[in-house]
Amino acid sequence: MRRRTHCRTVAARWRSSLQNSSDFGVYIHWPFCKAKCPYCDFNSHVRHESVDSSRFGRALVRELSHMKSLAPDKIVTSIFFGGGTPSLMPPAVVAQVLDHVAKLWPVADDAEITLEANPTSVEAENFRGYRAAGVNRVSVGVQALHEADLKALGRQHTPDEALAAFRLASQIFPRTSFDLIYARPGQTVTMWKEELTRALGEQQGHMSLYQLTIEPETRYFDLFQAGKLIVPNEDDQASLFEVTQELTEKAGLTAYEVSNHAKPGHESRHNLTYWRYLDYAGVGPGAHGRLQGKATACIKHPETWAQAVETQGHGMAEQTDLTPAEQAPEYLLMGMRINEGLDMVRHAMLSGQRMDEGRIQALEALDLVKREGNRLSTTSRGRPLLNAIIRELNG
Repeated sequence: MRRRTHCRTVAARWRSSLQNSSDFGVYIHWPFCKAKCPYCDFNSHVRHESVDSSRFGRALVRELSHMKSLAPDKIVTSIFFGGGTPSLMPPAVVAQVLDHVAKLWPVADDAEITLEANPTSVEAENFRGYRAAGVNRVSVGVQALHEADLKALGRQHTPDEALAAFRLASQIFPRTSFDLIYARPGQTVTMWKEELTRALGEQQGHMSLYQLTIEPETRYFDLFQAGKLIVPNEDDQASLFEVTQELTEKAGLTAYEVSNHAKPGHESRHNLTYWRYLDYAGVGPGAHGRLQGKATACIKHPETWAQAVETQGHGMAEQTDLTPAEQAPEYLLMGMRINEGLDMVRHAMLSGQRMDEGRIQALEALDLVKREGNRLSTTSRGRPLLNAIIRELNG
């Protein structure tokens, strides 16, 4: 009984701190793609007939109204259109969604509104429409600057097309992100140096640089299991990571998160909301959210989700109350990804106990983590070993 009372007390204090936090994000998931990339395990779907964009726009708007009932007293500081391929959304639907968000919640004057975009010439034609709708940041999925690698990744654009689209986006939007995948099959350190150097000459203040991971239930996973896909080994991956940190830092882009690099002021405010473990609403097929201590997850199948929204006002498959003790490992996992680290006092409030001092000191002795006041973060030496560090701190 005392334990349940303690949990309720901590949860109340935690909800109060979230109410006072400045950032609240809204994530919008558009699940449709022209083709399924062989490495992708996101909730994305290919439709060989035209998508009823108006229907899905109406469903997104209706589900947003339901989310308002779960998080009524918030100010929206970021909105993120992810997918799937959001740059397949008609600009009118993007405008419809943004207008409805503004009707439901106050939107901060400096709110960041991001849309993920593929750099095909057809999708780039929508850029001005997205800007007119209110989008002020795009994340351009270049992914590679070698034509053979783009084809192997299942991408629909060429390197020249990608660079043209990125340059156009940089002219239209106040902020852009240049996104690449590395540690690709056959990629050497020399090849990556040349490619990243070229990309650094194009970037406009933010780069998302992700190591290729082989995820279950993807075409790449099947090929990897069959021995038909050879990716760089762990030593080569470490070398590629080191080169990435070296070149981006030299160009003035700080690694503010494991895979994200930015000049001061160009960090992704929406993604920082995730990594700081703050509240966000997730809307659309397969979208996840964290609201007032609740974990939400929507139905993955697009048409089934839309039918549920039309029938009951939302398409949520799960809405789970998370105890503080359940939130603590999530906060650890997210907070240790960013260079500012996590607040150990906040973690203790959630877990009900302080982090193990002996484990922290052992990691400090190995120069894998560091403390600044109440904050704990990884060192540059520790970042490549992040997963092992998190396992150690979880005890």
